[in-house]
Amino acid sequence: MSDYSLLILPGDGIGPEVMAEVRKVIGWFQTNRGMRFDVSEDLVGGAAYDKHGKPLADETMAKAQQVDAVLLGAVGGPKYDNLDFSLKPERGLLRLRKEMDLYANLRPAQCFDALADFSSLKRNIVAGLDILIVRELTSGVYFGEPRGIHDDNNNPENEGGRVGINTQRYTSGEIRRVARAAFELAKKRGNKVCSMEKANVMESGILWREEVQWVHDNEFPDVELSHMYADNGAMQLVRNPRQFDVIVTDNLFGDILSDAAAMLTGSLGMLPSASLGAPMDNGRPKALYEPVHGSAPDIAGQGKANPIACILSFAMALRYSFNEGQAADDLEKAVEKVLADGVRTADLMGPEGGTPVSTSEMGDKITEALSRA
Repeated sequence: MSDYSLLILPGDGIGPEVMAEVRKVIGWFQTNRGMRFDVSEDLVGGAAYDKHGKPLADETMAKAQQVDAVLLGAVGGPKYDNLDFSLKPERGLLRLRKEMDLYANLRPAQCFDALADFSSLKRNIVAGLDILIVRELTSGVYFGEPRGIHDDNNNPENEGGRVGINTQRYTSGEIRRVARAAFELAKKRGNKVCSMEKANVMESGILWREEVQWVHDNEFPDVELSHMYADNGAMQLVRNPRQFDVIVTDNLFGDILSDAAAMLTGSLGMLPSASLGAPMDNGRPKALYEPVHGSAPDIAGQGKANPIACILSFAMALRYSFNEGQAADDLEKAVEKVLADGVRTADLMGPEGGTPVSTSEMGDKITEALSRA
């Protein structure tokens, strides 16, 4: 059996707490399934700034380029709010994404039946929801040039005298590679892709639609493809989210739509993500896995954090980096079993009650459920 190399970056806030529960799960698979994980750990975000004066050390970046997968907890906190923009904890995460060229961000939005009543929508709208948003992650308006805030003193009608500029920019190649990722994923799911952009008002949207259509027609004609304006897509996500299987969209719209979809499931503490790049020499993709939730500094160190999103992020690593699909299925089923039994961290406690547990106890319950599978 192959050794799987994994770099763990717990980060800030609740990151170390939820990552400790992932380590329990990793240990369980090593002991009970004979998997061999070569696990190393390092710093990112505020923790890295405290030690190195930067949110990601060059040595850590080099490690991330060499391993099969990176698993990150969370970054940021009020302690770092006044740092220069280039030194903020989030820049460490952005550097990982950019230098590893992780162009496809995968955000599943799955509503476990036991949590359907936690959604802001009615149960009959979200029960059984299982969609995947594929967001282009390394281009678009967040990275386009020119950008910045500049003086605009030559325009007498500009009160305040400044102008903020961000550039939306995409190439055919950038669009085609993320479209391919979406079509490949759809073939393993419901075989449907909906591409979202604003081709009615943006030239980059016109290019996006044309290139996604080209990839479909020339490489994936057996996958059902539809196109939708992103604003309509946002409306449809709250009207009838189960009409979708895989949604592919650009960096800006993907940022917004994936957060909207996240709330359909009831709790950010439940949502994992994966960011994938091109295959390495061993055939595995460059990969970073992280929970969607933030560092939650207000509850850090109190044992209240929900570790499920981080554990499910590891399940995605099992599936996409290590080709251990059965193990990923088993871990996801263990989570579902624990929730069905009424086990709840603080964020999941509702009117119907349940068995309240700490962060550590939730991790224990999930490994116990794995043992009973």
